[in-house]
Amino acid sequence: MAPTEGERPQERLRQSLKGAGLAALLMAALSFPILAFRTEQDFDNRLALASRWPTVAAFVAAAFVLRFAFLLLAGRKRRALTTRAPSERRAKVLAAAWTWAGALGLAALLAFPVAVTALLGPAGALKWIDNFGVQILLYVLLGWGLNIVVGLAGLLDLGYVAFYAVGAYAYALLSAHFGLSFWLCLPIAGLLAAGFGAALGLPVLRLRGDYLAIVTMAFGEIIRLVLVNWTALTNGDAGIGSFPRLTFFGWPFVPGPHGASALLGLKFAPVHRLIFLFYLILAIALVVNFLTLRLRKAPLGRAFEALREDEIAAKALGVDTVAVKLAAFSLGASIAGVAGALFAARQNFVSPTSFTFMESATILALVVLGGAGSQLGVALAAVAIIGGSELLRELDALKNLFGPSFDPTQYRMLIVGLAMVAVMNWRPRGLVSLRTPTIFLRRPKLVVGALAGEGRG
Repeated sequence: MAPTEGERPQERLRQSLKGAGLAALLMAALSFPILAFRTEQDFDNRLALASRWPTVAAFVAAAFVLRFAFLLLAGRKRRALTTRAPSERRAKVLAAAWTWAGALGLAALLAFPVAVTALLGPAGALKWIDNFGVQILLYVLLGWGLNIVVGLAGLLDLGYVAFYAVGAYAYALLSAHFGLSFWLCLPIAGLLAAGFGAALGLPVLRLRGDYLAIVTMAFGEIIRLVLVNWTALTNGDAGIGSFPRLTFFGWPFVPGPHGASALLGLKFAPVHRLIFLFYLILAIALVVNFLTLRLRKAPLGRAFEALREDEIAAKALGVDTVAVKLAAFSLGASIAGVAGALFAARQNFVSPTSFTFMESATILALVVLGGAGSQLGVALAAVAIIGGSELLRELDALKNLFGPSFDPTQYRMLIVGLAMVAVMNWRPRGLVSLRTPTIFLRRPKLVVGALAGEGRG
């Protein structure tokens, strides 16, 4: 337990040290044998155990320091939470700050590919635009799609990656077998995914909470198994890679006079395709964000929020919960389908290994960490989690500290888990708990986190 406010400093320090010691012991117990040992092949091609005690010591020390700091700060006198709404002047300042922050962020996004290409050259910019631009924007798009289902409608969906897979395979199969272009496949992928979303919504209309989560998780796994075993259509685990690439409105990204680079008067470089894909995903994400913000103020969006807060009360008020649930699943699934088609265009290859349950868990983590119902929070969480995971690949200097066999990317999900634990302790409503209500009694007022009700504005 955290020390109380009435304790003396010496007692608070003693309790903090005791709690930190227990946390360190627990970390040491959990680290054995997962972190303490790893298997390696010796010269005789036999498995041998290699110890990693410095890594265990580092994790134990980190657990001790973090727990000690948390308990010491928790024991101090806290400021009383106020339930009064912010003053009108402060509300205007915050609104102006958000406006300027959004404008500056959009300007930075627009300048990112050009600036990276100018600094690193076309060859050096490939990795940065792909991993830190296109990939992060894809997860922002997926997070905003799931935010409609989880954040607005309050329906816990653990199989969201299934609609992502439907969109990717729709583009791959339609373009490979019927010769359809990317621009025709993009809306078709969204519509097919929306149909699958409605198909999922029909059998789960009476389910809530944990039961809904289990069924949606099973649906995602069913889709993955179908992709693995229906080899005549999907080519199984081998995947599909022989389908047309993304074009610039019909002009392919190839060298020569018939390529998109020649059309734009540029010297051909492979990075041009990624730059165009970056701006395309950014444009689609901005449209999705605009429509979602408008949706919150529309009757359907208010029905989503009513369903999320209390389904029985929503029924009593005349809300058609069946239609509302189907609409939530279909809208969220359509965005995932579009994102899947964009993912296939980025990779030019799709396989079932890209659509596992961990992808659904990662997308759900974006919504939870960012703040359910918050568009900005989901975007910030995507930058932190996906961008931070990619940064781990660049930290080769850590091998000098933990040994040449240390691979930082192996600890990606561990860091995500620690981030979720930290956010749930310090900001249980997510990174962005400030909400603007969708309707007002007198005049618009910002709602502070203490009044948001579990992050719901």
